[in-house]
Amino acid sequence: MATKQAKPAVRKEMSGVERLSLRVSSMINHPIAQERRSVTIHRLDTDGDREWEEVMSVLASTDELDITFEDDGAVTVKWEPIADDERPVEANDYEPEEEVAPF
Repeated sequence: MATKQAKPAVRKEMSGVERLSLRVSSMINHPIAQERRSVTIHRLDTDGDREWEEVMSVLASTDELDITFEDDGAVTVKWEPIADDERPVEANDYEPEEEVAPF
C-alpha cells in the first residue's frame, strides 16, 4: 500500500520592493504618525538602491503627500487631514437610515 507524502510547503519570499513598501506603509499608518500627520523614513542597509528609488518615486508622485529629502538620506513625509466630505466611506462608517414602520 502506497502512502502519500506531503509536499513541502513552498515559501514565496517577498521582493525588496514589497518588503520596503510594507515597512513604509506600516510607518505611515502608525497611530502616532497619523496623529502628527508626518513620519520620517530612514533607509536601512537592507534597502537596495532600486527598491528605495521605486518606493520613494511612488510616494513623491502621490499628490496628497509632501515629501522632504533630508541631508542624512532620510525622507520626511507629511500630509494634511482629508476633509470628511472627501474621505472614502469605509464599511464601518456606513450607517443605513432607519426605516419608519408603516403602521
